[in-house]
Amino acid sequence: MTYQENFQKWADFADLPDYLRRDLESMDEKTKEDAFYTNLEFGTAGMRGLIGAGTNRINIYVVRQATEGLARLIESKGGNEKERGVAIAYDSRHFSPEFAFESAAVLAKHGIKSYVFESLRPTPELSFAVRHLNCFAGIMITASHNPAPFNGYKVYGEDGGQMPPHDADALTTYIRAIDNPFAVEVADVEAEKASGLIEVIGEAVDTEYLKEVKDVNINPALIEEFGKDMKIVYTPLHGTGEMLARRALAQAGFDSVQVVEAQATPDPDFSTVKSPNPESQAAFALAEELGRQVGADVLVATDPDADRVGVEVLQKDGSYLNLSGNQIGAIMAKYILEAHKNAGTLPENAALCKSIVSTDLVTKIAESYGATMFNVLTGFKFIAEKIQEFEEKHNHTYMMGFEESFGYLIKPFVRDKDAIQAVLVVAELAAYYRSRGLTLADGIEEIYKEYGYYAEKTISVTLSGVDGAEQIKAIMAKFRENGPKEFNSTEVSITEDFKAQTSTAADGTVTTLTTPPSDVLKYTLADGSWIAVRPSGTEPKIKFYIAVVGESNEDSQAKIANIEAEINAFVK
Repeated sequence: MTYQENFQKWADFADLPDYLRRDLESMDEKTKEDAFYTNLEFGTAGMRGLIGAGTNRINIYVVRQATEGLARLIESKGGNEKERGVAIAYDSRHFSPEFAFESAAVLAKHGIKSYVFESLRPTPELSFAVRHLNCFAGIMITASHNPAPFNGYKVYGEDGGQMPPHDADALTTYIRAIDNPFAVEVADVEAEKASGLIEVIGEAVDTEYLKEVKDVNINPALIEEFGKDMKIVYTPLHGTGEMLARRALAQAGFDSVQVVEAQATPDPDFSTVKSPNPESQAAFALAEELGRQVGADVLVATDPDADRVGVEVLQKDGSYLNLSGNQIGAIMAKYILEAHKNAGTLPENAALCKSIVSTDLVTKIAESYGATMFNVLTGFKFIAEKIQEFEEKHNHTYMMGFEESFGYLIKPFVRDKDAIQAVLVVAELAAYYRSRGLTLADGIEEIYKEYGYYAEKTISVTLSGVDGAEQIKAIMAKFRENGPKEFNSTEVSITEDFKAQTSTAADGTVTTLTTPPSDVLKYTLADGSWIAVRPSGTEPKIKFYIAVVGESNEDSQAKIANIEAEINAFVK
């Protein structure tokens, strides 16, 4: 169907709610095209889009259609999956509670049990709930760290990880088979609450999660001595982190946590920040203000669904240093491995996992402790798959997994990024460096001196709408067909095409990659630096990753600047 036909189908639907009809009526032609030219698709983390009317927007009908697909997938299994049911959680965004209960209503129409949280909860708690309640699946209503006009829908498998490609493809097939989202039937929510088919959950699951999270910290004696009165500033950025982070820190023994109260209230408009993204230093403005007032050693921020964490650390001059996702991953890995080694609890088969676009510094750290690093595709579900594999084969002990995009998981009772766990480790890290008369900033410098000056930069280019999607395809095609042979006057020694599953050496030798197909290109240079390019799985963006290692910080930054200029010139 053309976008005009799709638009007309919506305009002709008599029962369309007034707020969606007003949205339709206010659309200019360009907006109309963008809202109806395609369907919102599942990416690396479910679907995410602007809230509003349209097939390429997120609204009750798109949510019903997705959940109808999930219900049909569950029915196709033919076992006790309907009784095991689906756990459902949601964040602080516009329409999040409505989308959660719409999902439950669709499932109930199929006789499928659901457990819906009474109020907003973090994504990692949803992952935990799927496992704890032995559900067949989970639904998380969130757009993570996107700006306020967005919302999203993530589906989890029975292991508590985001649905892996095979199941996600099957789900997509069921969803696409639903021609008319307006015809999806829903049960009466209040009636099904009374019948028990829709069960509202909350505090009992919180308690069980908090019991598990106690094991994240490694050295309670250190926390007792150096963490108890250490000033930590925490901000949930108007999101779900407030539900658990403060309690988790308190039970771990961090008694001097100061919360940015202006950002502790759930707010779908994220009024105090331009974007609720802890990757951005701008999101720390109020935390820095409070940090200076109380003399905080460390500032931590979680995004609206509390799966990502950002960190700033006090420097000698009194300013705060904003750490990159790779730096946080490196200092966490170093501490976790060192602390376990000192305690005599580091397993011989210790393993860490990271995405292929995350820093090799952590690989070097892992190897220095005799641990193995596993590289997986972008998307935490691939780390969850590795954890499952370790458990089934008993061949490795999982120590930590991370992605450069500020996602970390330490203990695998959750199978997705968990900012609550990460906050606890960052706090313990700060206490550790404090015990040595140092700061986390000093700790980063120590790592560079020991392992080399690794530096990374991610460049995200937003290309929206029909034209944008075509531009992204054209850029990927240009790299594939006529990719650079060198960067920064250094030869490309290996070109990996994860879509074609090939690794091509400079002499033309081709080997096969074992990872599942994914639209990613990675160029490794003769000096160990690398460049990767991939379209985002959740946003209309193309991403370029640059990773280098140099003799000094200045050397590394110069390499990055040169490579960035070359990428910009190549893309034009």
